[in-house]
Amino acid sequence: MSNVSIEKDVEVASETQPKWGVFPRELEDEAIYIIREVAAQFERPALLFSGGKDSITLVRLAQKAFYPGKIPFPLVHIDTGHNFPETVEFRDWLANEVGADLIVRYVQDSINQGKVKEETGKYASRNALQTVTLLDTIEEFKFDACIGGARRDEEKARAKERIFSVRDDFGQWDAKRQRPELFDMLNGRISIGENVRVFPISNWTELDVWNYIKEEKMAIPSIYYSHKRQVIERDGMLWADSEYLNKDADEIPFEATVRFRTVGDMTCTAAVSSEAVELDDIIGEILAAEISERGARIDDKRSEAAMEKRKQQGYF
Repeated sequence: MSNVSIEKDVEVASETQPKWGVFPRELEDEAIYIIREVAAQFERPALLFSGGKDSITLVRLAQKAFYPGKIPFPLVHIDTGHNFPETVEFRDWLANEVGADLIVRYVQDSINQGKVKEETGKYASRNALQTVTLLDTIEEFKFDACIGGARRDEEKARAKERIFSVRDDFGQWDAKRQRPELFDMLNGRISIGENVRVFPISNWTELDVWNYIKEEKMAIPSIYYSHKRQVIERDGMLWADSEYLNKDADEIPFEATVRFRTVGDMTCTAAVSSEAVELDDIIGEILAAEISERGARIDDKRSEAAMEKRKQQGYF
């Protein structure tokens, strides 16, 4: 699996050895085992792909799981229409590069069909609206398992998830119905109408992901590296200026040197001030960080249980 140099919005990880330690390869072995179990136990699996570092990692793991064959399930992206352009461009490139089928479904279509309503106000976002589009996509293609890049270290609701996380016939998640997974036994049995979300990198940390990207010399979108960008300051954080933000009169855009630690909808993902232009720099910043990776995600701050409520409704 060779790397290919691509256009300016994609960077390729450095070939130097990790400065901060070696990635624990037993985590890769576990993830590949889980992905192969999905292929063995389910009829119509899919890999949820956003173009972010975690889903990029899943694509590499799926390549390794079935090499030299093709990834035997499609990549699925639920596009809010408010995604970072760099991420969407990378999504299309990577799907083509690895020869994977790519399915894209749009939140705008759900809005046009009257299934969801566009939010209003200063903090309006389409992030939560993805749930309906995702559930419709699962129904359209009859997916019985969707592989996602959630990790337990990201957020407390995600820490409650099993690796095989069952959703009912309405696509909803119930923490009380989680199955035990003793001795790595993964139970994929589901009733008609149910489906499973699968999280192969549940046991990884943010630092594990970055060390893996470095060791595997993987391409990632350029927004993960420091760059100059027009931003506004809101609630003590830096937000990428865009037509999708509902700005107050005093929120005047200015240029700053930033990068993104996590990538989501432009309306709910803040940047961090950074001079990190190499993976070692990013890893050093993570080690020194005093807030979690999702501390820059405003959608997680709407309430104490914001993520859990979205998951109960069918969120990723």
